[in-house]
Amino acid sequence: MKVNYAGPYYNEKELVAAKEALDDGWLVMGKKCYKFERQFCKYFGKDHGIFTNSGSSANLLMISALKSNKLKLLKDGDGVITPVSGFPTTVNPIIQNNLRPIFCDIELETLNINVDSIPDIDAKAMIFAHVLGNPANMKDVIDFCGPNDYHDDDIILLEDCCDAVGSTYKEKKLGSFGLMSSCSMYPAHHITTLGEGGFVSTNDAKVHQTLLSLRGWGGGCHCSGKARDTVNGACGKRFSNWINAFSDESFDHRYVYSEIGYNLKPIEIQGAVGLEQLKKFDEIKRIRQKNWARLNSIFSQYEEFFIVHQPRKGCDVNWFAFPCTVRSRNVFKRFDFCHGLEKRGIQTRPYFAGNLLLQPAYKNITNLTTQERKDKFPVATRVMLDTFFLGVSPVITDKQLDYIEESVSIIMKDLT
Repeated sequence: MKVNYAGPYYNEKELVAAKEALDDGWLVMGKKCYKFERQFCKYFGKDHGIFTNSGSSANLLMISALKSNKLKLLKDGDGVITPVSGFPTTVNPIIQNNLRPIFCDIELETLNINVDSIPDIDAKAMIFAHVLGNPANMKDVIDFCGPNDYHDDDIILLEDCCDAVGSTYKEKKLGSFGLMSSCSMYPAHHITTLGEGGFVSTNDAKVHQTLLSLRGWGGGCHCSGKARDTVNGACGKRFSNWINAFSDESFDHRYVYSEIGYNLKPIEIQGAVGLEQLKKFDEIKRIRQKNWARLNSIFSQYEEFFIVHQPRKGCDVNWFAFPCTVRSRNVFKRFDFCHGLEKRGIQTRPYFAGNLLLQPAYKNITNLTTQERKDKFPVATRVMLDTFFLGVSPVITDKQLDYIEESVSIIMKDLT
């Protein structure tokens, strides 16, 4: 039996919506995408949202917005706090924007950011992911960062919710705490928009305008919809004196550029699919929680050998996956157990990159020696060696979960 750790959960309704979008003849971002933006930002408890072509692009836009001409919240060399363990695209935008990552360790219990491990170094911002759906300790985070209302002594908070859309921390939605939050619609994630897709949400209208500009080549025009193409545009000022170098000339605002931006827009068919996926969101969450509970029951039989990571107390978790950590490498190694599952057709994954500073791409990020990179972040280093996860995707059936239980039993008998 093949047990994939994840996969898209859709039916004929998404297929019909996709075909209708194609039949409509408007291929690039249009009314379906705009409608999806208006609806999806509510899942983060935010007023504004922008749809992007991937979750990685969403993170890039959040960090880039902080350095934009419009906001000017960060400058080259400013420090940004981030956990050393996780997925690269939470950290990469810091480096790509010529900012300085300030690395901290993680908690072993939840694999989330450990605020107590943040070094005493001047920082202007913080970005982290809520790990596999399980919330970070947001009380500690907010106590550390401040209320995020642009005060000079605040640390700007960005939430990476790519694994955690739909989770709550003490009845407050993840993604609603920081200045901005991001999400991914990759097929392994909670919903998908034709394979790829991402999202950034915010309550701040000025931040929203900046994100729109950066997503669309750095353009200064924020108009959308059919009115954008009328003579005067949706704003009524499409042809005006937009270029200071020519005081008596009018220019089309659609071709005036206020930022050095990107093209990170989705296409219309993704918006059509996303609207149908939102209708299944509650069902998907219910199945993911059910599958996590079943895996928790299976692995709790072997707590002598595994740390079975539990949801943070008082939180409602929309699980991305089921994480587990080998307790003692003296009994068996992660490879021994995961390879056993893989040979039986059950997909496993490590906790992403582990300690990023031990990955080849990051060898020049710090002057620390290899041993110092290991020792300074002991939990991240351990997780890199010992932690793995199984899928809880709604495509996983009860029969497949029975097969996982049987396989775990067989493998554990062989290893112990």
